[in-house]
Amino acid sequence: MRIALIAPPFIAVPPRKYGGTELFVAELARGLQAHEIDVTVYANGESTVDVPVRWIYRRGEWPVEGEVETTLKGLNHFAWAVADAAKEAEVIHVNSALGIGFARFIDTPMVHTVHHTYDTAMTEFYRAYPYVRFVTISDFQRTKLRLPRVQTIHHGIDASLYPMVAKKKEYLSFLGRIAPAKGTHLAIEIARRTGIPLKIAGEIQPVYKGYWETAVKPMVDGRFIEYVGEVGMEEKIELLGNSMAMLFPVQWDEPFGLVMIEAMACGTPVLALRFGSVMEVVREGVSGCVRENAADLALCLRDLKIPPATVRGYMEEFFSMERMTSNYISLYTEILRDRVAEPEQTVA
Repeated sequence: MRIALIAPPFIAVPPRKYGGTELFVAELARGLQAHEIDVTVYANGESTVDVPVRWIYRRGEWPVEGEVETTLKGLNHFAWAVADAAKEAEVIHVNSALGIGFARFIDTPMVHTVHHTYDTAMTEFYRAYPYVRFVTISDFQRTKLRLPRVQTIHHGIDASLYPMVAKKKEYLSFLGRIAPAKGTHLAIEIARRTGIPLKIAGEIQPVYKGYWETAVKPMVDGRFIEYVGEVGMEEKIELLGNSMAMLFPVQWDEPFGLVMIEAMACGTPVLALRFGSVMEVVREGVSGCVRENAADLALCLRDLKIPPATVRGYMEEFFSMERMTSNYISLYTEILRDRVAEPEQTVA
């Protein structure tokens, strides 16, 4: 089986710091290779994933101006990558809507993993390509999209890369973009309500600089509320692994939330608000707790006594790289086995 995984060209695979989609591509590529599947990743020239990588842009570029799905650089990358992959691959797996339009010009079956939250215009665009197989990363996302050829495959990670820490330190962690939708300000509120210090890590994108300056920075004192900046893999493992709990007080319908299972892999429970996919990822009393507001999360934290081994075991059972990879292999196999004449490709 020959699979082409096409990532956007803006962030290396795997990412050095920020990059959920790129982490997913790296984990899936490694998982496929472990099953002796011929996999090629299309990304940028800074990518270090240990499979063949092809690229036309040597260096990444992040953040980008405007929406990723509308960039000319991304369009050029996907046009080239799909055309190149169609020469050899049996299945082309794209990870941005920019790649879907080129399905009209090739005979190779295409899979698209949808990484973004629900968008009406994007969903209408997807419906114009009934011959593309769509994968959502949560059931919540799938029920919103309502596409005819769609299934859910939850993300998974290689737990061996995340050492479990049995003895936690006296602090909470927040890891994610510093943005209103991610609820950084609510993480600070929870810390203040509980009296437990908070370490904040994440990217401050230019578009949210005002939010950082007004809602977050004034609360950062370097002691009780600490901002540690963006973190790479080693720093991320240390931050999550040693913390009592990771706070995930999102204010939007999160499609999945990879950082939640990264925390769980370290044996760290997740305290989250009830939005999007959260109820699918966090199991009450087993891997964390889910509440309606920050005040209730603070109350939950006071009584939180989940053994790290329990949290880690839950993650390994439901969100492993092996489980995710096996589900994608089953999908690819089904596509190749049951491939029938494609419907006429017309614009809806």
